[in-house]
Amino acid sequence: KMIQISPKYLYLLFFVYTAYLIHPGFSIKCWVCRSDGDPKCADPFDNRSFPITDCSHEKERAHLPGLESTMCRKIRQKVNGEWRYIRSCAWLGEPGVGNDERYCIHRSGTYNIHVEYCTCRKKDGCNSSNSLEVNWTFLATLTISIGIINQWKMR
Repeated sequence: KMIQISPKYLYLLFFVYTAYLIHPGFSIKCWVCRSDGDPKCADPFDNRSFPITDCSHEKERAHLPGLESTMCRKIRQKVNGEWRYIRSCAWLGEPGVGNDERYCIHRSGTYNIHVEYCTCRKKDGCNSSNSLEVNWTFLATLTISIGIINQWKMR
């Protein structure tokens, strides 16, 4: 005797299986630019001038095999009396000072060279401006689940 499975249970099984296949990832998006190539990259930064970069798509670094970019970095450096800004994805570093991303690491050297490293990972675009991120996969899954449950209650 064959087991009969109701179509609504097949839909539920398909939905649950598909939901588990969806992997939203934990990549971060950062601003990537250099003020020596484009002055708009300097502070005050106008993020409307640059597209934000998904760091999961950045090429692997030969000197950091197997490492993924999980943070954003802003470097401000003074060389020969001129300030330069570099915004990028970051592979290594500690976010902020003591995990407080409001603080940056400052270094000074000889010949009037100053460098400030700011590393962050709390939100997309943290190497420049505030942004609000929504987990659209979770929101869509929740909405569809509620719709399916409501359909079953009506039958």
